Amino acid sequence: MTLQHSYPELNSELNPESKTGYRGEIPDFETCKILVVGDLMLDQYVWGAVDRISPEAPVQVVSVNREDYTLGGAGNVINNLRALGATVFAASVIGDGPDGDRMIEAFSELDVETDGIVREEGRLTTRKTRIIAGNQHVLRIDRETRKGITEKTLNHLADYLDQRIPDSDLLLLSDYAKGLLSPRFLSRIIGIGRNHGRQVICDPKGLDFTKYAGVGLLTPNRKEAAVASGIEIEDDQSLKRAAEKILSATQAPRLLITCGAHGMVCFERGKRPHLIPAKARQVFDVSGAGDTVISVLGLGLAAGLSFEEAAALANTAAGVVVAKVGTATVTREELASAGSTDSFSGKFQSMKALSRIVADLKRKGKRIVLTNGCFDLLHAGHILLFSASRKEGDVLIAAIDDDDAVRALKGPGRPVIGQKERIRILSALDAIDYVTLFSHGELENLIRAIRPDVLTKGSNYSEETVEGRALVESLGGRVVLIPLQENISASTIIRHIRNRDSG
Repeated sequence: MTLQHSYPELNSELNPESKTGYRGEIPDFETCKILVVGDLMLDQYVWGAVDRISPEAPVQVVSVNREDYTLGGAGNVINNLRALGATVFAASVIGDGPDGDRMIEAFSELDVETDGIVREEGRLTTRKTRIIAGNQHVLRIDRETRKGITEKTLNHLADYLDQRIPDSDLLLLSDYAKGLLSPRFLSRIIGIGRNHGRQVICDPKGLDFTKYAGVGLLTPNRKEAAVASGIEIEDDQSLKRAAEKILSATQAPRLLITCGAHGMVCFERGKRPHLIPAKARQVFDVSGAGDTVISVLGLGLAAGLSFEEAAALANTAAGVVVAKVGTATVTREELASAGSTDSFSGKFQSMKALSRIVADLKRKGKRIVLTNGCFDLLHAGHILLFSASRKEGDVLIAAIDDDDAVRALKGPGRPVIGQKERIRILSALDAIDYVTLFSHGELENLIRAIRPDVLTKGSNYSEETVEGRALVESLGGRVVLIPLQENISASTIIRHIRNRDSG
């Protein structure tokens, strides 16, 4: 597809000043209240090691070390909304077994009201199990049902929606085609939203989008739009025809089609299509990006942004998410950073945010490497350290001493380069995935927060003198000393410059 060039009606909306994302002030999402109705899933990650082949069949034997569970489907939408501070009311159906218990517990930890989640006796809670061994995703097992909900459940959920929608700013539907959002139930939901004057937006699934008639905004991706319209989307013209067919079939006033690396296109009745290009960036993982798009789009609309402004903000959020390894949520700070001309490309994270990011990375089998230092006046030795450290795992986190800590360690006149500039410089390096800042005495707190698999330092240290070594090893990690061939240090360079200037 060549959205930017071959579609005149799209191209007419673009000019050299076109932005790939939202540039305004990020709204206060903590004041937003979103009512989410959708198919809930449980994502299970089974971690293990492979050291033999089964004698029963030519298959690998995975020796299980641990298991983790996270929210999937509409649960991931809710997770995204909570990550941005919104209040969320959830309405759905799950089973009455242990997986249902896990889901309720996860929502409790997120401080999400679960009065609208019905537990049907004998129903299977959808669970996707991913087997990960040797840092490789080797198998996925799906347990699910697509059976419709009972009449009793439908009426209970409708009553809950009637009670909760007056307290909500927006009604968000997340359809994963697991039996909840039947045409009949959708008609009830949309009617409730219309009766209370609330916006209804939906991330759709399936061949027949007419069941979404009355929804104010649909957000299919390009593949979903092609399937629903029966039009193979190969270029801008076919995209336009597909959009027109969906708008006609659903009578929706607005449609947002996400097109991956090409960005997203806003279609609105009475207006020309509007393309929001994607920002060129390295893509690590697209899983969950659609959930992030509808979450941020809904929050933007609830906060009073226009359709195009909310879509631009969602585009920015999607760009942040796909540049992460494994995680599928975005923070308000990341949105502000990504939309700023003074951004750190989303790499800079607080210790609290890193803790959440790393937990998800580990669930995906990623090995975490931590290196720390002042990094005042970057030199060849630092570059060697980062390059070699990155090879010790899958994700490298560089932790920088803040200005007060550098001053305490190095004395008056240091740092030469302030923490903001040091963060920017390290964020520009491809070898580094995340950058964080810590104060004097906080290194052990950081280690506990991210539990690195490897802590690296230069070979100018000995293992005994590496701060945090004992804690890293007690948590199952190890310390690696990176050989430094260059006899160079920032302190030596700075001293040489000062001596030269004074002479």
